[in-house]
Amino acid sequence: MKELDPAIQSRLIRDLEPAVAIELERHISTTKNWYPHEYVPWSEGRTFAGPLNGDAWEAKDSRLTTVAQDSLILNLMTEDNLPSYHTEIANSMSRDGAWNTWINRWTAEEARHSIVLRDYLMATRGVDPDELEDLRMAHMQVGYQTPFPNDMLHTVAYVTFQELATRISHRNTGRISNDAICEGMLARVALDENLHMLFYRNLLAEALKLEPNHAMRAITDVLLNFQMPGAGMPGWGRKSVQIALAGIYDLQLHLEDVVMPVLRAWGIFELTTLTGDGAAARDELSAFLKKSADDVEIFNDKREVHFSRLEARGIETLRLTR
Repeated sequence: MKELDPAIQSRLIRDLEPAVAIELERHISTTKNWYPHEYVPWSEGRTFAGPLNGDAWEAKDSRLTTVAQDSLILNLMTEDNLPSYHTEIANSMSRDGAWNTWINRWTAEEARHSIVLRDYLMATRGVDPDELEDLRMAHMQVGYQTPFPNDMLHTVAYVTFQELATRISHRNTGRISNDAICEGMLARVALDENLHMLFYRNLLAEALKLEPNHAMRAITDVLLNFQMPGAGMPGWGRKSVQIALAGIYDLQLHLEDVVMPVLRAWGIFELTTLTGDGAAARDELSAFLKKSADDVEIFNDKREVHFSRLEARGIETLRLTR
């Protein structure tokens, strides 16, 4: 991965500011304000064990499916790391003008997500509160560092895909949660993520006009090395496997519902302005997508074998159907 030349980055940040202002205005005009406290069933809450002498949490307290608990924990831990994300994004963009206004607006909106997720889980006793807090402390102390430090194009490319991926993860977690309240709450959060994706997607579309080769390289770098920002947190490996097996978020969803729609929106394979490294980056991406499609078939076959074995042993299974 080659970082964007500082001189080119400075020029792009300057030249893209009008597009940032336009997208910011569009975002604000289409966004509906909402309040996290309205999505939480507070009347279901009761005091936990501790200084206030409440009741200790028990697994039977949760009405959520096990895989929904895992997914909600990972989603919340990801949202909790917002201070690190804000820092990385601000460092890669600009702290002036429309850029700064957007970054702060985005941060304020994202903060609602951790608020509503945690309040819901505490009010409904959806997960073990001690485990959740221990994970939050461990995860936030590690923080998050982007593999593309101080690089605006790579950052915008990454958050475009990441916001859409998070939207799908939230929506599918709600669908498999076994709780209508949870599903409605996560649908509201997912709507925010989609609007954020549109902002970044439209901004990179403008960058493709100004610097097509550098933008194409950033897109390819991001997709060839893509990981959700929560990767590496305690328990990530086991939980992410269960989430993939359940169809909440797997490679097929990543390719068909995240990667390809965004690439089509950008018209990547119809671009006639790519030369040199930009053209090479597109060729690399084409090869990667073909290999990923093959990997999807391999994973789906293994998943079918896995579930067939469980069902043969009389073990109940849970997964979403496309």
